[in-house]
Amino acid sequence: MEYIENKVFADINVGDNVSLQHTLTSKDIELFAIMSGDVNPAHVDIEFAKNDMFHGVIAHGMWGASLISSLLGTKLPGPGTIYLSQTLNFLHPIRLNDVVTVTVTALEKHEEKHIIEFECKCTTQDGKVAISGVAKVIAPTEKIKRERILMPEINLSQQKNDILTQKLLAMKEKEKPLITAVVHPVDKLSLLGAVAAAEDGIITPILVGPRKKIIDCAANAGIDISKYKIIDTQHSHEAADVAVALAKENKVEALMKGKLHTDELMAAVVNKQTGLRTERRMSHVFAIEIDGYSKPLFLTDAALNLFPTLAEKIDIIQNAIDLFNTLDMGSIPRVAIVSAAETVNQKIPSTLDAAALCKMADRGQISNGILDGPLAFDNAISSESVQVKGIKSNVAGNADIIVVPDIESGNLLYKQMTYVSKMEAAGIVLGATVPIILTSRGSDILSRKASSLLALIYARRKNIK
Repeated sequence: MEYIENKVFADINVGDNVSLQHTLTSKDIELFAIMSGDVNPAHVDIEFAKNDMFHGVIAHGMWGASLISSLLGTKLPGPGTIYLSQTLNFLHPIRLNDVVTVTVTALEKHEEKHIIEFECKCTTQDGKVAISGVAKVIAPTEKIKRERILMPEINLSQQKNDILTQKLLAMKEKEKPLITAVVHPVDKLSLLGAVAAAEDGIITPILVGPRKKIIDCAANAGIDISKYKIIDTQHSHEAADVAVALAKENKVEALMKGKLHTDELMAAVVNKQTGLRTERRMSHVFAIEIDGYSKPLFLTDAALNLFPTLAEKIDIIQNAIDLFNTLDMGSIPRVAIVSAAETVNQKIPSTLDAAALCKMADRGQISNGILDGPLAFDNAISSESVQVKGIKSNVAGNADIIVVPDIESGNLLYKQMTYVSKMEAAGIVLGATVPIILTSRGSDILSRKASSLLALIYARRKNIK
C-alpha cells in the first residue's frame, strides 16, 4: 500500500527541496486539452505546429505548472497545503518526449501565518529551464499521512489518424496522375483499387492482363473500365513481363500489383537483362497511420527481402530514409533497428547487425537519418517504456522508421497492425527504376489508393537512378 505524507511548517527549513520527473507524451497533451478546453493548434495540431515558431507540438504552459502544484500538494509541504499565489515565467517550450524535472525549493518562512515561499522550476533533459516562478502557500501544522488514492486509467478513443494521407493529398494537387501499369487486375479488389485511384486523379491506369478476364471481372463487379487501356496477355506471368517492359521503355511511370503473387511480379522486375534494377537493393516500405502515435510510422522490410544480410540492410534503411525525406515530413528521420532485445547479444544476430548499422551511419555509410539499435519494438515507439528501462537515445520512444530483422517478424507485425488493430497502411517498393505499388492481395481500396498516392509523390519528387 502506498501513502502520501506531509511535512509540517516547523519541520521545513529554507533550502529544503523535492523533485519529480515526467516524460511528456501525446496523451498528456490530449488529456490536458480535454480537461482545460485549450485546443490551441500549437498543442494539438501537428501540421499547424510544425510551421509555427516552435516547429513542432509543445505542451500547454499550464501543464508544466500543474506539475508544480502536484509537488506542493503531495510532497512538500504535502497534504494540508493551501495555495495562496503563484508566479510563472515561461522561458522555453516543452516538447513531446522531453523529460521534465520539476523542483520546488523553500525560499522564505513567515511564522505568523505559517506561510512559506517556494522557488519553482521545470527543467528539460538538456538543462534548459522551461518554467520558473515563486509559489506562496500556507503549510500544514498537523502531521497527515493518507493512503494514496489510485486514479482510474484513462483510455482515449481517438479519431482515425490520417496525418500522412492528408499531407499526401495536399502535395498531390499540383501533380499530374502517375501513368501506371496495373499487372493482372482480374479480381474485384485490385480492379476497384486501380479505378478508385484513377478517379481521384492519382494514377492513369493501363490494365495489363488477360482481356477477357479483366472485362468479365469488371462486369461482374459493376466497374466501368471503358475509358482505360487494356493490354492483352495470356496469363499473369506474361502480364508481369509486359508491364516491366513498358516501364523499361519509359511508357509507364509505375507498376501496381494486381492478383498475382509478389514473387511472380518481382521475378520480372529483378531480371538482370530485362528488369528494372538500379545500384540499390530493392525493398518494401509500409507507411502506417497509427491511432495513438503522434505521426505516421514507416515499416521496412515486411514484404520483399526474406532474411537480409548486413549489406542488404544498408540499402533497406537508405531506401526508407530517402522515402521519408522525399515526403518532406519535417524532421530528420529517426530509425529504430528492432530486435527481440535492446542490448547487443551475440546469440541474437540481428542485435549485432543493428550495432554495426549504427556505426556505419556514424561513418556516413548510411546518410540523412538518425539510427539507433538494437531496440525492442516497445522502446522504439513508447516513451513510457524508454523511461522504465532507462534507455538514453535520440530515437527510442520517438521512431519514424522501424527496421525489422527479417520478413517473418515484419510480416507478423504488419498483419497485426492492419488486421487486429485496424490501422491503415500504404506500401511501395523502392530501389527499382520506377516505384512499385505493392499491397497485400487482401488490401482494401483505401490502402490501394494510399499506396498509389505514396508512389505518385515519391516518383514526382525523387530522381530515381
